Formats: sequence, structure tokens, C-alpha cells
Amino acid sequence: MTQYLLSVHGSDEDMATMAPEAMQRMFKQVDEFNTELQASGSWVFAGGLHSAATATVVRSTDGQVVTTDGPYLETKEHIGGFWIIEAEDLDAALSWAAKGSAACEGPVEVRPFQSV
Repeated sequence: MTQYLLSVHGSDEDMATMAPEAMQRMFKQVDEFNTELQASGSWVFAGGLHSAATATVVRSTDGQVVTTDGPYLETKEHIGGFWIIEAEDLDAALSWAAKGSAACEGPVEVRPFQSV
């Protein structure tokens, strides 16, 4: 079985303007999706992230460490959360991603982990 990263993308602006009832609906749907993933045995780990504004970038070059406040990428959309799953193949991972996308009402990117 291959492990896949399913990453949820969105903007801080969209989250800030979301109605509380819509947010609660989304939380419920994601919880139900998590329960289904766990019951199937595909669940490895998942987590939601704070706003990209809370990020710190660390660069270490030749013994010098530089930290910068804010996200690494200067984009409108950032990763808001993720799942790590195990799936038989890419098609199975894409099927899970479709369910995850419906649950969180946003786009989900699928990427396999490198084999060790």
C-alpha cells in the first residue's frame, strides 16, 4: 500500500468570511469523513492548520539560520489541513480525495509519498 498526502487548499479570506453555520456544517462533514477513513483502515494521520499568517520560514545555509515571519509562498491560497492515507493505488487515493473535497467543500491535492 502506498501512502498519499491529501492536502486541502483555501484562503484565509474565505475562512474569515464563512458563516458560522457553514463552518459547523463543514466540521461535521469532515468528522464523518474522518470516521469513514478510520473505519476503512486507510487513515494514517490528519490535521488542520492555523492561518498561513502564523507560519515561520526557517532557512539554514552554511551554519547561518534566518527566520522569516509569514508563509514561504506569497500566494492567496495555502494548505489549510491534510490527511495522510494508505491506498492500494492512485485511483483509490483519488476516490478518497473526492470524498474529502466534498466534506471540506474545497479543493484537495493528492500526492504520493516517495518509497523508502
